[in-house]
Amino acid sequence: MRLAADPDEAVRGVADGATVLIGGFGNAGMPMALIDALRRAGPRGLTVVSNNAGNGTTGLASLLAAGLVRRIVCSFPRQRDSFVFDGLYRDGRIELEVVPQGNLAERMRAAGAGIGAFYTPTGAGTLLADGKETRWIGGREHVLEYPIRGDIALIRAHRADRMGNLVYRRTARNFGPVMATAAAVTVAEVEEVVPTGALDPETVVTPSIYVDRVVVARRPVVGGPVVEGPVVGGAVVGGAVVEGP
Repeated sequence: MRLAADPDEAVRGVADGATVLIGGFGNAGMPMALIDALRRAGPRGLTVVSNNAGNGTTGLASLLAAGLVRRIVCSFPRQRDSFVFDGLYRDGRIELEVVPQGNLAERMRAAGAGIGAFYTPTGAGTLLADGKETRWIGGREHVLEYPIRGDIALIRAHRADRMGNLVYRRTARNFGPVMATAAAVTVAEVEEVVPTGALDPETVVTPSIYVDRVVVARRPVVGGPVVEGPVVGGAVVGGAVVEGP
């Protein structure tokens, strides 16, 4: 695991046309700092895999608005504040693959587990099964689904240790663990990096073997600063302080 100095360093090297897995359920567990850094880096023609298609104008929505995403694979593309995606889709400027939420998680889990494909009854007999192989198993129609693999996964965890072991905070965990196993490179945005041995092994959800880069990016406090930079043992090391809203 490499501790990146800032989010821009953490996402360096993402190529045009890459498949990017982005954690988050709405804004819960969304790696905002990494998404902003990816937008600044500017790779084009991306395929993004995430639960949603962006909310408001920040985070994933800002990546779409910048014209960097060619295709999005998600479960909930339309919400009350998904106007950025809505406009792009209506204008034919972005492709969409809708995947049932359980299938989305399982397809990424299958990639991490080395499973070549799997059958599921979810989506059978609907438009989501069009063009896919089906068979009857146990008296029910099943659809053949293939793994989703990423070139890079951008996820958010609560803490990491110096080896890269990750612990999450409540529902912010969501897709992070399966995405970490399904990508060639996994980058984790965390609140704090603690010394090796400081994390209770029973709380570690993502082992360090799945984590390639870690960067500290504390959540902004309204009216306060956003602190970015390595935090070891509770102290910011070499980080930058950027004024928040």
